Order: sequence, then structure tokens, then C-alpha cells
Amino acid sequence: MAQVIQFEPIGVVRNAMTEAHRNAHWEDLVSDIIVADAWRDALDGLEQFSHIWVIFYLDRIGAPGAPRVRPMGRDDMPLVGRFATRTPARPNPIGICAVALLQVRGNVLRVRGLDALDGTPVLDLKPYLPRGDAIPDARVSDWVRRYSQEG
Repeated sequence: MAQVIQFEPIGVVRNAMTEAHRNAHWEDLVSDIIVADAWRDALDGLEQFSHIWVIFYLDRIGAPGAPRVRPMGRDDMPLVGRFATRTPARPNPIGICAVALLQVRGNVLRVRGLDALDGTPVLDLKPYLPRGDAIPDARVSDWVRRYSQEG
């Protein structure tokens, strides 16, 4: 099963968030994604979408550690498997985020809601498609419902 997989970033995130902290309001953060000139033509038509998926490399995350964690590091949350959380410390540090696409200017995308630090390498971009990406009857764990009600 061991296999080396390599990625080459297509761009980089630029924003005011230089380090992650628990109280960050990612949903309000406006970021620019600077896409490499080689991929500029691949952006054609993207401006027609209100939202996009950003796939990025979590380049400042350490080794994942134990296979079970408490969500958000909170003692009042249950101990669950790492894959049942959105912790950034993963076996393969790849992040995904659906964001509002505010503007496309040349090779710069302005987005809102990207939970990535300044300088984060971007691996791919995909349009958000309501038919396949929104799942109205999705089920979540009780701890997720409880956390969502707190906010």
C-alpha cells in the first residue's frame, strides 16, 4: 500500500491569518488565492459560480498523533476517531473548504470563508455544484449537533 504521491501547488493563499487559533472567525475571513500564471486560462468560466471548493496542503501541521481525539480539543466532547472530526492533524494533511467566490481578477480569486493560513499552498479548485455537493438529509454525530447549537 505504500506509495509516494506528489502534488505541485497551483497557487497560494494570501490573507491576514498567520497562525491558527481556536476563536478565529474563518467564515468572515476574506482571502486572495494567487493562481500560478501557468493555470490562469484554467480559471475561465469560474466567475460564473458563487461558491467553489478549495483543496489545499496543510503545510504547517505536525504528525497526526493518536488515532482518537476529542473534537476541538475540548474535554466535554467525546473521544472519537480522528477521521470522525475535521481536525487538521491528519495522516495526509490535505484541507478542503467550500468558500464564497467574491471576485476573479486575472489570476487572483477573492474568496470568503477559507480556513487556511497566509502562504498555504493551493492544490486544486473546483466549482461548488448544489446537485452533487449539497446533501439535505445528511446525518451528523450528536456532538456536532450540540456544538452547532452553542455557536
